[in-house]
Amino acid sequence: MKYSWNVACEAMRLSPPAQGSFREAIDDFTYRGFTIPKGWKAYWTPHSTHKNPKYFPNPEKFDPSRFDGNGPAPYTFVPFGGGPRMCPGREYARLEILVFMHNVVTRFMWEKAIPDEKITYNQSPIPVHGLPVNLKPHKS
Repeated sequence: MKYSWNVACEAMRLSPPAQGSFREAIDDFTYRGFTIPKGWKAYWTPHSTHKNPKYFPNPEKFDPSRFDGNGPAPYTFVPFGGGPRMCPGREYARLEILVFMHNVVTRFMWEKAIPDEKITYNQSPIPVHGLPVNLKPHKS
């Protein structure tokens, strides 16, 4: 299931499950010429690295092979956060994703019910009609 997990990781890189979070500055610091005072809240988003060509060449291309071998550098792929605040449900989510993918791919052929459905953006990309699909069981 290694390749399946690579596919899931690449999908989460392009559209992370969490859009970001606020962090409180514990000390004054300077970032790109701006001083951030202690106590201020800063908004962090995975897109800052997930779409950065420095870490992911050709960042808009869907390429699961990015996750082969050791995968991306530490803290450049963070759909579940990182460090001590990493999502405690990460491994459970991994299991759920892989089981779902396995069952959909092995049991069904599927196609979009609305082939040219538009996408809206409200923090994250969302299909206008919820991306309905038609599932047809594979023939035995």
